[in-house]
Amino acid sequence: MAETYPVDPINRVKRKHERGHYDHATVHALLDAAALCHVAYVIDGQPICMPTLFWREGSRLYWHGSSASRMLRNLSQGEPACLTVTHFDSIVLARSGMNHSADYRSVMAFGKVRLVEDPAEKQQALTMMVDRLVPGRTAQLRPSTPQEIKATSVVMMDIEKASAKIRAKGVVDDEEDYDFPTWAERLPVRTVLGEPEPCPRLVDGIERPANLAGYRAGRPLEEAVAEAYAAAYPLGDG
Repeated sequence: MAETYPVDPINRVKRKHERGHYDHATVHALLDAAALCHVAYVIDGQPICMPTLFWREGSRLYWHGSSASRMLRNLSQGEPACLTVTHFDSIVLARSGMNHSADYRSVMAFGKVRLVEDPAEKQQALTMMVDRLVPGRTAQLRPSTPQEIKATSVVMMDIEKASAKIRAKGVVDDEEDYDFPTWAERLPVRTVLGEPEPCPRLVDGIERPANLAGYRAGRPLEEAVAEAYAAAYPLGDG
């Protein structure tokens, strides 16, 4: 049987429960095809939700920010948090307002956050922050200075529970509404890469490296990101 995250009242999909998925394969695939997430937590009773880049290693999630960041200062000692990603697939225009909807694929991951303090783990995390999007990129860069590393904090969260929710139905109306004389349709939505825009101050003779070949104009972003992740972590969830 496929590995699954435990299900309890926190992560169980309650409305349209048939759209819920708890298996590692579905949850991880949706995480790996996203570069940007939102992390929600509470500071002094005030809900906060922050967008940030993130990456996954097995059932552990990492993200980073400035050492002076309020978010990271407060998400470092085992505080509970919820990390979410959403892939927006379509706008659904039905025959009634009640049945207007969207097709989407989303993940909510729950756990407790701690600051990464071990120097070797932090260095590896900062490397994979870059290489998760472009495998081998760190080796092509000017090495980070001690001050840059000091100014950057990394936090991690072991996924204690998670759920994916997927709607991929297009237009669904009440049976009696199909004869109603109004237009209905599904509007597919895709985020695609544009033409690369080289820096105008490139050193003469520098060519675009082969590890950027997957990022080409017209390609869906999630496809390129998922491919890069698979190359950066060839052992997958192992």
